[in-house]
Amino acid sequence: MAELVRIRKKRLQIPISRLRSMLKQLEEKDVDFEEIKKNLDFTASLLEAVYLDGSRQCLESEDDLQQLQSDGVPSEVTDWLASTFTQRVRRPVRRSDEKPKFRSIVHAVQAGIFVERMFKRAYTAAMPDQPAEVVKCLRDVDRWSFDVFALNAASSDHALQTLFFELITRYELNSRFKIPISCLTEFLSAVERGYCKHNNPYHSHVHAADVTQTLHCLLLRSGLVHWLTELEVMAALFAAAIHDYEHTGTTNNFHIHTKSEFALIYNDRSVQESHHLSAAFRLLQNDQMNIFINLTREEWMELRSLVIEMVLSTDMSSHLLQVKAMKSCLQQQERIDKSKALSLLLHTADISHPSKPWVLHSRWTKALMEEFFRQRGRAWPTLLSFV
Repeated sequence: MAELVRIRKKRLQIPISRLRSMLKQLEEKDVDFEEIKKNLDFTASLLEAVYLDGSRQCLESEDDLQQLQSDGVPSEVTDWLASTFTQRVRRPVRRSDEKPKFRSIVHAVQAGIFVERMFKRAYTAAMPDQPAEVVKCLRDVDRWSFDVFALNAASSDHALQTLFFELITRYELNSRFKIPISCLTEFLSAVERGYCKHNNPYHSHVHAADVTQTLHCLLLRSGLVHWLTELEVMAALFAAAIHDYEHTGTTNNFHIHTKSEFALIYNDRSVQESHHLSAAFRLLQNDQMNIFINLTREEWMELRSLVIEMVLSTDMSSHLLQVKAMKSCLQQQERIDKSKALSLLLHTADISHPSKPWVLHSRWTKALMEEFFRQRGRAWPTLLSFV
């Protein structure tokens, strides 16, 4: 027994030294993510091996917790460690009549908590330092009067990227869903480029940032954020950020009447909204941009379904139907479906600028008028072809 303890201590010395080295890197903000990934991979594997060895030894003696179910914490924690840091799930071999020891459970839970804290510290240390002007703007991010134009100027024309970083960090969604920073940065950069594709005066990445902030404000001020799961909050913010991705600066009717490629692809139904969704989800097919790479299959399916419903609801042709349906539910005191509520909330945020302070509303109105006039200019050649 003494020899076994000596061997275990010797095996644990290596991961302990590696973890201390990582902690030093984090404290000095000198983070090498590849090195951290390798060290965590090695440490997780070794911890798992030590746990399995300990479990086998414990099973040879009397267990004081014979009533503990076989789906106890250790297997869940080790599965989480393996799937998160090694990209594969390892399940310890255990006979149906074997029960985990209390001490093993405690150690496994402690290991899971430790790695979770390590991830949060690594993420926080790697977050880009924001200029003083950006920090000043973000102080008002919870306010209805938030000035997204000021944020865009302070962040060197990166309002959407800056705001999305801020909100998912505030909601701690980055650590909850293990979103890799490199993927998030690449994804948001690509989204901003997509919004700039047609150089729209109104439907730009600044509009997307404004809608995302407004949705956050509605969730917060209404208290709905306490009614939602973390996954639903993540889906709502994501839907707001991509809801007009690659907008062409023209209306759905313009696409339908000009028989555009988009109209033909989406059969004249929610043409723009369908493209925003398809193009944004296509970005996630690239592993370098897949911010949801660590979601379970069930989480991914739920998030995708919710985002699709929310973005499609921004089609103005469904406005009256949405309002009527929600009024009916409230009057009859029916149970409110979360997806319907969030869809109406995103639609509200999308058309909210008339309720903002005049200095913001007037600026949005001028941008929208400019975009409409551009569409009119583009429509003349098509109209003349019918003369």
